[in-house]
Amino acid sequence: MNSKESESQLNRRKFLSSSVKGAAGAIAMAHLPGAANAFPDIVPSTVLGKGAPSNKINIGVIGVGRIARGWDIPGTAQWDLANIMAVCDLDSNRIKQGKEFVDGLYTKKKGTSYNGTKTYDDYQELLANKDIDAVLICTPDHWHALAAVHAARAGKHIYMEKPASLTIAGGRILSDEVYRSGITFQIGSQQRSLSPWPQFHKACELVRNGRIGKIETIYVGLPTDDPKTSYPEKPMPVPSNLNYEKWSGSTPYSIYTEHRVHPQDGTFSRPGWLRCEQYGAGMITGWGAHHFDIANWGMGTEYTGPVEISCQEVVWPPKDALWDVHGPFKTESVFANGVKVLASNSYDNGVKFVGTEGWIFVGRGNYTVTASDPVSKEKNQKSLSASDPKILDSVIGPDEIHLYKSKDHHLNWLECIISGAPTIAPIEVGHRACSVCLLNAIAMKLRRKLYWDPVKEKFNNDTEANAMLHRAERWPYQLNLEYDLKTVI
Repeated sequence: MNSKESESQLNRRKFLSSSVKGAAGAIAMAHLPGAANAFPDIVPSTVLGKGAPSNKINIGVIGVGRIARGWDIPGTAQWDLANIMAVCDLDSNRIKQGKEFVDGLYTKKKGTSYNGTKTYDDYQELLANKDIDAVLICTPDHWHALAAVHAARAGKHIYMEKPASLTIAGGRILSDEVYRSGITFQIGSQQRSLSPWPQFHKACELVRNGRIGKIETIYVGLPTDDPKTSYPEKPMPVPSNLNYEKWSGSTPYSIYTEHRVHPQDGTFSRPGWLRCEQYGAGMITGWGAHHFDIANWGMGTEYTGPVEISCQEVVWPPKDALWDVHGPFKTESVFANGVKVLASNSYDNGVKFVGTEGWIFVGRGNYTVTASDPVSKEKNQKSLSASDPKILDSVIGPDEIHLYKSKDHHLNWLECIISGAPTIAPIEVGHRACSVCLLNAIAMKLRRKLYWDPVKEKFNNDTEANAMLHRAERWPYQLNLEYDLKTVI
């Protein structure tokens, strides 16, 4: 690196580590819980100019499977602010495929052959690269929190796929670490951003401004996995290209089978780990993290949680089945404001707000990630509707509540790295949405009414339920060796 390049790189890093104090301060104040009117559009990247030292944010990708390839890499690389310079995975085949994928994107974008994407098989080595400013964390759920804690401690800005964590205790540790580090964090709750689903912002803004009166009930419709597809599996040899021991992470080391991890045929269909409780909670967090977040946004409960949770019905696979996450279910969460949030696979996929003067339903419409997603097309058609169509034509006045506007979820993250402003989906918001999901999952297990303190983040007088706020973690993949989890819960 010559002297001019060194000076340019130094200037770029200094700019990225600072914030635009005026804009950031105003937006940060508006983002505090309970704030009503807030969030002008974030300063667009065009203001920076092509020659600005901050013009490129160097990004590493941790986990280059289905969601990274289908959503996060192309969604980030399309913006001029981003420079995806490295990929990391525990499967050497996917490392190779990830490099080829990123190189191909930049070859097409630049109009000339590109072969510059770095590769890693250990994300700690990626984090040690001082040229990398930020990371996309697209790992399986059980690796989210630990990878993000390490990234925050390394001073890397983070865009992380939801759900925020495997446990509520782990989510609290992660949120505290992110705020302590001062880095910019975005959880992948992209339904908050205007592209590609502007209807969620509109629905929540109408609800927050009383267009359906006082909210009484919210119906959260989620897809679910079919327990009939779950069956025992025989052990298989671990492929030489997969570091399965490390892939297992903090969870108990179990027999390897391809249906436990991800396809080895070079495709990127729905991976088996999504259906194993060892690595997640099933669709209650898989889609629940999105829809419960929208319920929170519409209610204005983004920084709290329910006070009562119960499960009316749930179907589980056979005990010896590999895929052991929940099947059809119905749960109820009651918030301190009196609103009941009912969740079930029997409702239309989306969120229905019911108030004293009408209702609003919002969903993604006819959308799936892959053909193998357990989403019923019959229950996944509608995107925005109301008890009276006139409700949807209502204009939000200048003195009413205007929710944060983000044109694009990945762009919002990139621009907030530059401006120092909070993102539309910061870690605490992601943690609280994930917590509602995990509280529902605990209620499915215990099948009795649970009483939750959203301030202390523990159940009231319930040792059995509180023990489920964390999981035993396998060495050396503990979330935080410096924390005593007993003090967290």
